[in-house]
Formats: sequence, structure tokens, C-alpha cells
Amino acid sequence: MDYKNTLLMPKTEFPMRGNLPKREPEMQEKWENMKIYNKVQEHTKDRPLFILHDGPPYANGDIHMGHAMNKILKDFIVRYKSMSGFSAPYVPGWDTHGLPIETALTKNKKVNRKEMSVAEFRKLCEEYAWTQIEGQREQFKRLGVRGDWENPYVTMTPEYEAQQILVFGEMAKKGYIYKGLKPVYWSPSSESALAEAEIEYQDKKSASIYVGFEVKDGKGVLEQDEKIVIWTTTPWTIPANLGISVHPDLEYSVVRANGEKFVLATDLLSAAAKELDWEEYETVRTVKGKDMDRITAKHPLYDRESLVMLGEHVTTDAGTGCVHTAPGHGEDDFLVGQQYGLEVLCPVDEKGVMTKEAPGFEGLFYDEANKPITEQLQEKGALLKLAFFTHSYPHDWRTKKPVIFRATAQWFASIKDFRSELLEAVKETKWVPAWGETRLYNMVRDRGDWCISRQRAWGVPIPVFYAENGEPIISDETISHVSALFREHGSNIWFERETKDLLPEGFSHEGSPNGTFTREMDIMDVWFDSGSSHQAVLHEREDLQRPADLYLEGSDQYRGWFNSSLSTGVAVTGKAPYKGVLSHGFALDGQGRKMSKSLGNTVVPAKVMNQLGGDILRLWVASVDYQADVRVSDAILKQVAEVYRKIRNTFRFLLGNLDDFMPSDAVEWSELRDVDRYMLVKLNKLIDKVKKAYDDYEFAVIYHAVHNFCTIELSSFYLDFAKDVLYIEGKDHRDRRAIQTVLHQTLLALVKLTAPILPHTADEVWEQIQSEQAESVQLTDMPESSSIADAAALEEKWDAFMGLRDDVLKALEAARNEKVIGKSLTAKITLYPDQKAKALLESVEEDLKQLFIVSGFELGGDLESAPAEAQAFGSVKIKVESAEGETCERCWIVTPEVGTDSEHPGLCKRCAEIVKREYATNE
Repeated sequence: MDYKNTLLMPKTEFPMRGNLPKREPEMQEKWENMKIYNKVQEHTKDRPLFILHDGPPYANGDIHMGHAMNKILKDFIVRYKSMSGFSAPYVPGWDTHGLPIETALTKNKKVNRKEMSVAEFRKLCEEYAWTQIEGQREQFKRLGVRGDWENPYVTMTPEYEAQQILVFGEMAKKGYIYKGLKPVYWSPSSESALAEAEIEYQDKKSASIYVGFEVKDGKGVLEQDEKIVIWTTTPWTIPANLGISVHPDLEYSVVRANGEKFVLATDLLSAAAKELDWEEYETVRTVKGKDMDRITAKHPLYDRESLVMLGEHVTTDAGTGCVHTAPGHGEDDFLVGQQYGLEVLCPVDEKGVMTKEAPGFEGLFYDEANKPITEQLQEKGALLKLAFFTHSYPHDWRTKKPVIFRATAQWFASIKDFRSELLEAVKETKWVPAWGETRLYNMVRDRGDWCISRQRAWGVPIPVFYAENGEPIISDETISHVSALFREHGSNIWFERETKDLLPEGFSHEGSPNGTFTREMDIMDVWFDSGSSHQAVLHEREDLQRPADLYLEGSDQYRGWFNSSLSTGVAVTGKAPYKGVLSHGFALDGQGRKMSKSLGNTVVPAKVMNQLGGDILRLWVASVDYQADVRVSDAILKQVAEVYRKIRNTFRFLLGNLDDFMPSDAVEWSELRDVDRYMLVKLNKLIDKVKKAYDDYEFAVIYHAVHNFCTIELSSFYLDFAKDVLYIEGKDHRDRRAIQTVLHQTLLALVKLTAPILPHTADEVWEQIQSEQAESVQLTDMPESSSIADAAALEEKWDAFMGLRDDVLKALEAARNEKVIGKSLTAKITLYPDQKAKALLESVEEDLKQLFIVSGFELGGDLESAPAEAQAFGSVKIKVESAEGETCERCWIVTPEVGTDSEHPGLCKRCAEIVKREYATNE
């Protein structure tokens, strides 16, 4: 007789291999057809809101691993919150204005801007942005990210732009907006001003020059044959020099070297002498910086004076303590120059080319002017030393080319006017990781005013009109009118209509007696765009609210979106637009290097999903310490795929062994064996641990907890010995139903606990659970742990037993290696325990040979009575030998009882009785 047919082997349609690249798109199509996002929102509509506000990615190009990690992290949180008592709508967004799209059109698409109007060019930018949004939207959806994809927020839509205008107007009304001439970061490559958030630092090779300025009027402190020594790494700014700054409290030395006399800070004398190759020098006298105030020196290139000024910004970190001051090319220079009434000379145009205000160098690109300027300084005997060095230098984050400081008329948001409120808002926000608070606090504390104007075409116009006398006009009336126009027509109307048609009907102003007006043609910084999203999205949309519970972005957004959102939010509402901020690191390659096409080390999300599946990518995100920089490679993803396989196989085993089980078959708690209760205690601990980890945003804890539960508690123990009961005993045997009761609770808990991380797999499992009525696991809630009175005692007892069991497994492995036994079921073990271990073993009511998965078990004497061949393991010695008897054809146990039943000579007594009983029942 073939006894295989009498075994209750697992039955399931749940495949062992996930084939995720094929199955996931099918699952996503199903979600789309059933409108899962809407169903979840309907299911949770009466719950308190939890708002995770999406920081908008830029709409250009395919998504990269940083995008994928960011969106997946957000999806973990939103999915969990919707399953744990909240209504958690998720509205994805896109940032659409700015230089990259302009560049994509002019360079990649070969659009000639000169052949069209600004309005026409902007329409092309808009069309391009929508194509990029559509491409990225499909890629984000492929990750399994659930959201309101049909109704995202986009920074170029009319309703968004209308609200952004109101933010600007409110800030202007409070006096925070002003126009001023001052040096700002200027990108010659972008031909536009930049904010600090648009600056990144890269290494650059620069000239280092020491220049001597001859004293003209020493005010009785310095003499005409003495030279004040300055040091600079920007020779091209020498034509813009109008002064020299010294610190009032520093001591300066007049030294004789190489037959001349030079003036520099005493504290820097030794280092400077070494740089200047002075083999010998002597100090003639010393003077205080404050005594040098308003001394004049001769400009080394031109027939004009350079004024010596007192400045607190002067340090002794490097150089000479005498700071070359060009008010048109540096913030400190500008400020000290303003105090002394100097003009703001800026002999460099918007393209970075020297103007006629730099005689002799007109028409040269500023960087190319370094060499001829140093050559002229050399000719005039003013150049004391020329060297080159590599240092960290600010670059345009878009074009990756160096920026300069250049004085231009720009629009600013005055941070200093509400800095104290900003700092207070930072302190009131919950930061994860905690160091985020210090980072943003210091940034806000130290930052200057925010330059918000850009000299580009593709963006939201600065809604300012000018009267005939040049006075800027920003009023409630004009702001309200422009906002309404933008809401109805979009911001392109600013470039399509005449100025008079943009003003309220009948508008007049005392500065324009003739009724003529002009308008500002600069656009707003794109960080003002995205930074206004709390008003344009959270306040605008009925399904959201301000402040958001959480902002979650990469750590670069402390100087970006976190910062700009805070500035506009506090300016408009007096509070931060977020209650909490969570940041993550960057995705690096397997060696910890930044990913780049040139290195060929990029890991592309689409490729990973096509090869392994989106759930593998999501599981990788859950596995890493995302708050720091993380590594990803094919090898790392393969390791994650192996963990996924173990989790999937656990689901497959659970489903297969519950094929004939319904909740009505469940065994009451009082009827469960200790080992079954122990597993439910462990399940309870898993539920509590995982839910707390979700609450704390510690996804790696979930990854390890679930993996360990599947491999250690389940696969290596409970499921391993349970097979003997599940497959061998009769269908309705109490022990079998007890185990199934535990498996059923475990299955429901595991599928819900993993649903936020592995949504495709979770819903695939859910479809196989016969007992559940909900259409999707996404429409259920997280499991609740049960209160078990004797949980601690149960766990202590069985944890100790698990330690003994580990010893048994080691002894069996050693015996197997020595060819004493084959599989564990061919073994008989005899244990010689100490008193504590003996009491433990005697307290176990379950079949110990079944728990140890052996065919024979015997409790011997004490430790001292163990035979020499017994293996020692601390509290127990274990003798392993071959079990006596024959192997049962049905359960594989080796026992002398095989053949004692004449009807079933190939079976043990237990299996023969089961087969007879089941056949009788079936008949």
C-alpha cells in the first residue's frame, strides 16, 4: 500500500517561488481596479488624521535609489498608520520649476529660446515637466507605493501658484520681504543668483597670492615706505578692491624683510614669513589694529585709494590679518564697506565676464582674468608670492560649476526679523534622528537673509509692480488680485499680458501720476516654491491639515526643504509646518562610494524590480540603518532576497497546513499544550516589538524580528517538530488542531505585520486565507497581542528547554558527522541532566522525542552516571546511538513496533491505528 496518500501533506496554491517581477504588476493592476487607495481612505475615514507630507522630488529623469528609498520609507509609515487607528492620506507631489528643465529643453531638446517669447518657452517647460511627472509616477507606483496618484500636487498648477503668491504677500505684509543691493552667491553658468540651499562644495584648484599695498596716508601710525600685506585666493577680485579690513583688537607688526617694510598681524607673522619665503626678518615696531583706522593705501593696479577699516570679521585662522575688501564680492566686505560709506563696485557681469569697471581686463571671464591680474601685480612690484592649492569651493548644485559672490539688486526674505520664532519652532519639533534639531538650529541661527529672486524664465514670478518713481508696490489688493489671476489662468499670464492688465481695475498709486506701471521679471527661488507647500497643499486640500505630523526626506534637506518650509511656515502662521521631521542618508554602492554613471556603479530601481521584484527592494530598505548612509549592491540584494525567500516559505508552510482549518476548528486556550502556548507568547512579543518599531520608525528592528521569528521560533523549532503531528495524526486530532490554532493566529499576525513592508506578498498571502472576508489585508488593522497570565513563567521554562534542545541538536550533529546516525529520526538519545535540567525535562508534558525529533528518548541518571561516550554540555550529558527497530513507511520513526500490525506490516503501531481510524471514518 502507498501510505503517502494517508499523510496530511500541505495543500496550497501559494507558490514557493515568488516570481515577483511578473506577479507584482498583476497585483498593482488589481489594486488599481479596486481603487484600493480610496477604499482604505473610506475604511479609515472616521479616525484621527496622520499626515505625512510628501517632499516633492524634481520632475526630471528616471528615479534613482535615493528616490526609491525615500518613497518606500514613506509608504511603510503611511501603510502602518492606516492599519493602526489613523486615517493616513498620502498625496504625492512634484517640484517642477527651475533650471534643469530649462537646460533639458535648450541643450537636450535643442530649443532656441531666442526665437520665442518667454511665455512660449514657459509653455514648453510645462509640457516637458508633465511628461517627466508621468514617467516618474509609473516608477513610484511600481515600487508599490500607495497614494492619491490621480490627484498629486504639482508646484506649477494654478491653485498651487495662487497659494504661493499669498505666502509671499503675507511675508511682505509683515515686512519680511525687501529688495537690496548686496553680494549673493551668483552662478555664471546659470546666470542667476542662488540661495545657500543651492550650493554644494567641491574641490577646486585656486591661486593663492600675497599682495603688498603701499601706504599713502599713514595717519602718523604707518609710514609711506611700508606696505600692508593682504592674502587672497581670488585674484580676479583685486580690481574691485576698495579697502583693507583689520581687527581693532589685534596687534600688528611692522617688519623688515628683503629690504622692505611690511605690515601684518603679529599672530600670523611666523606662518606668513614661511609662506613668503622670508629667511630673515625683524620686527620694527607694533601697532594696534584700532590705531590703523582710516589709513589709506594705494591700490596696486589703479590710481585710487584703498581705505583701511576696522572689522570684527577679521580672524587669525589664515592669511595676514589684513583682509582684502571688495564690497561687491563678499558679504563681510559689503557690510564693513557700508559702515564706511564705500560704493558697491562689482566689475563682473551676469555671465562672469569682467566689465569696463576693471580696466585692462574687460571681456575676460573672471577665472581667466586671474593670470593677467597676477602678472600686472608682478610688474608693479606688488605681488609678494603666487602659489596654487586645492580647497573646498562653492559650486552651483545644478550645473556643478563654481559660483562667485557678486553684488546685484535682489529680493530677500529677512530671516533676522523672525529668527527667534524660527529657533523656537525648531525646538518644538520632534527630530529623528535627534541630531537633526542641532543641525537645523545652527543653520537657522547662523544663516543670513534668504535671496529669493532668480533671473530665469521657468518659475513663479515675483508679484511686484513698480511705480514710475521706481517704488515697488506690494499690497493686499495687488497680491489678492494676482493670486486670483494665477488660480484662474496660471502664472504664465504674468508674461502674456501687459502690466496694466495684471493690476486691479482702476488701480492707482501716488508714485505713478501718469498711471504707468512696470512689473518684476525675476522669478522666485524654487525653494520658495516647494517651501510654500504647507500653504498650497496642506492648507489648500480638504483631506489634509496643517501642521503635518511628519516631513521625511534625505539629510540634504536640512538646508533645503526642511529649512525653506520652516521659514515660510513660521513667517505665515507663527509655527513650523511640521510636528516631526525624519531624515535618511544617501544610497551608496557596495563599497560605500557615491553612485555615478562615470564610475558605472549605479543600482537602478527599475532594474532591481525587473530582476528581483519591488518587495525585495522594499525589504532592503527595511533592512538598513537608513538614518545613516546605506550601501546597496547586487550581492547585498541577493542576501535580502534570501531572507525574503525564508519569509515567503514560512507563509507557504502556514497556508499549506491550514488548508483544512477554519476558525471554528480552533482549540480553546485551556486545551492547548504548553508548547503551543509558548509559541503564542513568542508571537505576542513579536507583535508588540514590531508595532513599537513601526511607531519609532525603526524598520531594521522589524526586518530582524520577523526574520528571526520565521527562522528560529518557527522553522527551527515549532514547525520542525509540528510536521510529525500535522502530517501524521488524524485530521481532527486535538494536538493537530491545537497546532493549527497557533499557525492560524501566527499567519494572520505575520501577514498584517509585514503588509506595510511587503504589500504585494502580503496581499498574495491574504488571497489564500479562506477564513478572512476583507478584500485586502490593507483593509484590516494591525494584530493585537493577547494578555496571557502565566506568560513570563511559560517563557522562562520553555526558553530554558530551548537551550537544552540546542544541546541535543549539537550532539546529534556530532554523531552524524561521526557516522553514528544518519537523519535525526534514526537516533535514540539518553540525557544525563543535573537536578535543574532534570526537573525541567520532567515538567514537560509533551512527547520529548517528538520535540527533539528523534525516534527514541530516555532520561538517564545524573551527570556523574553518564557513560564515557556521552557528550558534555554544561547542565547535561547526551548519549547518541542508533535507534533499534525498523523504519515506519509512513512517519519515518525507527521503532521495534513496525510490523506488529498484520494489516499494515510496514507501519508502526501509531500509524497503523491512525490509518485504520481514518479509513473507517472516510467509509
